[in-house]
Amino acid sequence: MGATGSIGRSTLDVVARHPDRFHVVAVTANSKVDELAALTVQCRAGFAAIADASLATALRERLRRLGSDAKVLSGSAGLLEVATLETVDAVMAAIVGAAGLAPTLAAARAGKRLLLANKEALVMAGPIFMDIVREHKVLLLPIDSEHNAIFQCLPASLNGQGPETRGVRRILLTGSGGPFRARARSELQNVTPDEACAHPTWAMGRKISVDSATMMNKGLEIIEAHWLFGAPAEAIQVVIHPQSVVHSMVEYIDGSVIAQMGNPDMRTPISQALAYPERMDAGVGALDLFSIGTLNFEQPDFNRFPALRLAYWALAQGGSAPAIMNAANEIAVAAFLRGAIGFLDVVTIIEDTLAVLPVTPLRELGDVMAADSEARAEANRAVDRRARSAA
Repeated sequence: MGATGSIGRSTLDVVARHPDRFHVVAVTANSKVDELAALTVQCRAGFAAIADASLATALRERLRRLGSDAKVLSGSAGLLEVATLETVDAVMAAIVGAAGLAPTLAAARAGKRLLLANKEALVMAGPIFMDIVREHKVLLLPIDSEHNAIFQCLPASLNGQGPETRGVRRILLTGSGGPFRARARSELQNVTPDEACAHPTWAMGRKISVDSATMMNKGLEIIEAHWLFGAPAEAIQVVIHPQSVVHSMVEYIDGSVIAQMGNPDMRTPISQALAYPERMDAGVGALDLFSIGTLNFEQPDFNRFPALRLAYWALAQGGSAPAIMNAANEIAVAAFLRGAIGFLDVVTIIEDTLAVLPVTPLRELGDVMAADSEARAEANRAVDRRARSAA
C-alpha cells in the first residue's frame, strides 16, 4: 500500500531481488495512474488499487494498453479489499498520513503480517491499533529506520509476537536534525519549501521532508515508539545524530547500550521485516566505518524545534491529542508547501489547533476520525487567519 512512494519503490526493489521467496499480489497508489500501471506490470501484480476513485477508468485503460489484465479497485473500499485479500500474507503499510489508517487497521484485523511504515496509524489511534494487533495476534514489524533499529536491538519475545522489553532503561531515538539543525530559529521564517525538502541524508517525499525539517517527524516517532514498545515518555530520549549511521539505540538497566548501525538506506529495514526472523540480501552496500571516521551526537533544542515539545505534551495528554496534532500538522504542512504560510507557521498552526480543541477519549475508530476531522477544520481556519494577516 503506497507503491509509488519511496518506501513502496524500495520494497519492490527488495522483493524483485528474491523472486523465489516473494510475489506481489497487489499494489496501490493515491493518484499516480501511469506510475501505478507501470509498477503493476513490472511486478506482475494481480490487483491495482487507486485511492482516487475518479481515476479508476484511466487506470483500467492504461493497464489494458500495457497488456495487463490486473483487476482494478478504487476508493477506500478498494484499499480495504487489497489489504485483506486471502492470497496476501504480508502487507506493507506505506500510505502517508491519516489516509493509511483504515486499510492498515483492516490488514491487522485480517491477521496479516504487518510491515508498518505508516506511523500516523499508531499516532492517531495507538490504543485501538494495539488492541487489534493483540486480539488478532498480528506480527507487527516496524519499517521506520529508527523503530526497526530498536526492534533489532531488543531480544525476541518467547511467543514470537514482538520484542521483549524487560530490562530496558531507555530508548534512544536518533534523528539527523534535518536541513536546519545548525540554523538559528530567527533564520527559519523565510525558508522555502524546496529548502525544507532538501534533507541532508534521506531522499523522501515532500510531506515527510518538511516533517523532518520541523522535527515533527521525530515527534510522531516518539509517540510511535511508545505504542510499539510500551515505553513511557520519560524513557524515550531523542538524540540528534547528523550522520544517520546509528539508526537508534536501546539502553539497558545493566548499563549496556546496543545500537543498530548501517548505511542510510530504507531497503535494510524493509528487508529485515520481510525476511524476519531470517536475514537476506537487500542490495545495500557494506558500512565503511573508516570513511565515516567520526559519529556525532547532540541534545535536541526544544526552543528551535518546538514540535518535539508538542509531541511529548500530546503523548502525556493521551486520548485524541495525538490525532489532533497529526491532523493539524498535515494541514499546516500542505499549506506551507503551497506557499500559504511560512515555515515557522507550521508548528504555530498545530499549537493553535491544540489550544482550541478539547482532548477526548478514544473508544473506537469513529472517535479517532471525528477528532481528525475537527482538527483539520480548525487547522484550516488557523491557516486562513495566518494567510490573511500576512497579506
